Amino acid sequence: MVPRYSIILPAFNESSRIAASLEKALAFVREHRWNVEIIVVNDGSRDDTAEIVRSFMLQAPEIRLLENPGNRGKGYSVRNGMLNAGGEILLFSDADFSSPIEESIKLIDAIAQGADVAFGSRWLLAETQTLRQSLLRQFVGRVYNLLLRISLGLPYRDTQCGFKACTRRAAEVIFTRQQIEGWGFDPELLFIARKFGLKMTEVPVAWANDDRSKVNLIVDGMKMFYELLKIRFYGMTGQYDRPTFQFFASTPGTVLAQGKRPV
Repeated sequence: MVPRYSIILPAFNESSRIAASLEKALAFVREHRWNVEIIVVNDGSRDDTAEIVRSFMLQAPEIRLLENPGNRGKGYSVRNGMLNAGGEILLFSDADFSSPIEESIKLIDAIAQGADVAFGSRWLLAETQTLRQSLLRQFVGRVYNLLLRISLGLPYRDTQCGFKACTRRAAEVIFTRQQIEGWGFDPELLFIARKFGLKMTEVPVAWANDDRSKVNLIVDGMKMFYELLKIRFYGMTGQYDRPTFQFFASTPGTVLAQGKRPV
């Protein structure tokens, strides 16, 4: 059966957290009787993330494992999962579910009400943050958001929350054009969606900071700023006008990344 929902979880060295996340996800989707696939995208992990996922697959047909060709980045992982997904509504989340899986109902409700893209926000209602980031990370995030507004014209409170959903049609527009493969891919997704006139809804969601975050404020912050410039350049030079990748769905099971498929 073609799944109605696809949940994509990018994972890099997540052996300490992925089992708990999959248990939560399975409990939730089974309680709600969702016709769903849960795609874990292994981004070249050096620990036993893949082995843990495979052990779950023995008892959970909802779970699929997708292997990247080495460590390529979160943006690559999300795009790879989306291009391989078969659902009508596609959602991606951080592997630790900083926004609880139960919050996905809010995103799906927004799509049911007409949104093409619904994305979680930690700052529309700040009180929904059950465990906040440090003041330094909050400050850096606010500065980055200001740069987004100036450089890309994105008028949203929070583009970086790793909890976003879209219709299949919207995914075909966005992820066949996405170029950024690192941490700075989130604003690119919204930039492309806005460029093509997709209806977007920013949704306040519960969110808890995890101090084990792999984002380095200095190194990754500089990379993300550079990626902002690349998004602006790609937009100005028409590189988003035509798709670069094909949207396709694979059969259930462990599959390899298919790489770049020019259209």
